[in-house]
Amino acid sequence: MIRATTDVSIPALAAHDAIIDVRSPAEFAEDHLPGAINLPVLDDAQRAEVGTEYVQGSKFLARRHGAALVARNIAAHLEGALADRGGGFRPLVHCWRGGQRSHAMATVMDQVGWHVTLLEGGYRTWRRAVVDRLHDGELGLNLVLLDGPTGCGKTALLGELAAGGVQTLDLEGLANHRGSLFGALPGGQPPQKLFESRLFAAVAALDPARPVVVEAESSKIGRIVLPRALWSAMGAAPVIEVSAPVAARADFTCATYADIAADPGALDAALTRLPRHLSKALIAEWRDMAAAGRVRDLAEALIREHYDPAYARSRTARERRALAAVELAALDPPSLSAAAARLEVSIEAQTAA
Repeated sequence: MIRATTDVSIPALAAHDAIIDVRSPAEFAEDHLPGAINLPVLDDAQRAEVGTEYVQGSKFLARRHGAALVARNIAAHLEGALADRGGGFRPLVHCWRGGQRSHAMATVMDQVGWHVTLLEGGYRTWRRAVVDRLHDGELGLNLVLLDGPTGCGKTALLGELAAGGVQTLDLEGLANHRGSLFGALPGGQPPQKLFESRLFAAVAALDPARPVVVEAESSKIGRIVLPRALWSAMGAAPVIEVSAPVAARADFTCATYADIAADPGALDAALTRLPRHLSKALIAEWRDMAAAGRVRDLAEALIREHYDPAYARSRTARERRALAAVELAALDPPSLSAAAARLEVSIEAQTAA
């Protein structure tokens, strides 16, 4: 018997042995449920082919053609990705809106004898839950912002806090971007919807009764836009201010961005994307530094003449309650680890407050 559900909470999803997304690979790549596997009943080319035939030709022939393709693809999945699944297999199956594609897969699975469940409304049920939580609702978390100027080790400090048992939300990790003009990472950024699905799952895993530390960001990380509920919660959160000497920050920045520093073309391209309010002469000077391999000098110049003034302007424009301040003389791992240990007490005190 085919079961049906609309429950897309993370614990409910985890109760299934597998989440099987039968949409096309392109649909899956744009966004999918956490942990889902893609077993398309029609691939991208087949879906376009059948859709064109349905609109421009015979609807009957299109349905017959599509049914033949779906049958062959399901057979291939049964003999391939699903070949090792035993009789007790409990999959959750869905397509775009809970229509013919998912019903075809679920019908065959049911005949096999598996305990299959259909997600009513398909992917759209999941997407509505994500939008309700991240855009239209309230985040419902006790956030603490880790703030400070560029290069002061906030991301590394966030990692140290996580290792010490403090709840954290790593937005740059979810966005696969270091959050600055030079922050691109290998593999590129996920699509906006996929970022939001990952964020939804990460938020659901957190204990709302305990503080959650998140690095202060602008409203965009690379090309990813932070959802309204998250951005609103960050704007109201108390702040831990992190600071360090410019020289230490320049050294740390060089080490952190060693990959882009080793790619003269990428470094020069990033410099050409600096804000227009900076003079052409200044940008030309920085490009000359990069071309000459003076990366350390460039890092310090950018901090002093671009990033610190921008940070000062942003601080003036907002008022946030200070929870703690951390002054780091150095940004080596022992110093960051010691700072995180000192902060844990202040952060967990937020629970009592």
